Amino acid sequence: FDHPGTERNSHYESGENNQLYRIIKKLCSTESHGLLFFFAFCSEKRTQKGGQCMNVIKFAERAEKAGAIVVDSIFKADSILSRKGYQNVAVSLSGGSDSDIVVDICSRLRKDLRYVFFDTGIEYDATKRHLFYLENLYGINIERIPAAVPVPLGCSRYGVPFISKFVSDNIYRLQKNGFQWEDRPFGELIRLYPGCGSALKWWCNQYRNEGYSSSFFEISRNRHLKAFILKHPPEFAISSQCCEGAKKAVSRRYNKENGIELSVIGVRRAEGGIRKLAYKSCFASTTKYGIAQYRPLFWYKNEDKRAYERTFGICHSDCYTVYGFKRTGCSCCPLGKEFEEELKAI
Repeated sequence: FDHPGTERNSHYESGENNQLYRIIKKLCSTESHGLLFFFAFCSEKRTQKGGQCMNVIKFAERAEKAGAIVVDSIFKADSILSRKGYQNVAVSLSGGSDSDIVVDICSRLRKDLRYVFFDTGIEYDATKRHLFYLENLYGINIERIPAAVPVPLGCSRYGVPFISKFVSDNIYRLQKNGFQWEDRPFGELIRLYPGCGSALKWWCNQYRNEGYSSSFFEISRNRHLKAFILKHPPEFAISSQCCEGAKKAVSRRYNKENGIELSVIGVRRAEGGIRKLAYKSCFASTTKYGIAQYRPLFWYKNEDKRAYERTFGICHSDCYTVYGFKRTGCSCCPLGKEFEEELKAI
């Protein structure tokens, strides 16, 4: 707008458009993700099929104090949720702190969304109470979907989780192929166990030899784990399939049976782990399961998240405010870093 020699259009100097002009000008002086200009100009006051929604410009103006990343995410969310191709949208809620912000953003921008909670079978009572709080606060209905295979049954059937989902998956594949926990070169082991190549690469720290700069996919990422397993081979089944039967498979079935066109989840890149590598951006127009997926908080760092909470007065469940948990999920899941503290709390 202020480029030398460019005549400023008076259309953008009054009323609501002046707010938009000021917001964009401010964001242009800070770091921001995405095609902000496109999202901003496509985001106007409108009446959607689901009912009258909050003016996105006023929403973004209020969010200014939370920072550029937050404001940009609001324009992006408005752009995606208002697309004609996404009439049937499901927002997955966990009752955790990230999903609290997701429901706040989505409910302000569109009124006809579906909200879904997948009950794993070992949820905290505080989480279940929080769902009622969210329903009353936003005037929404949250569908509670039970697990196809509850976590206790999944652990009994497939094995127990160990350290992380990624580590558990690799050990599970090795165990399925009768691996004898041998410390031999990859070339020798792949001839003995041809059915688990990726797990053997993890075990042999082979990925760095294939041009990967990171050892994230290798057992060496967990210090001394290989030496420990060689000395104490697992005598019990290990797996992360408890999550598959309790939540992931149930989610896919729900989306298919209900004709969901867009799935909204609360994944953040800053959380690290396998999620940081599994997703490259906040939006995928299609997934291997045939539907689009949107991650509104993908670019949020911890400070962005805290800024949003302060700006919009987000109240989390008792798991955080009373019991002091840093994260929530299945009750005392051993994959959580703070599971020992959770055990003490309950």
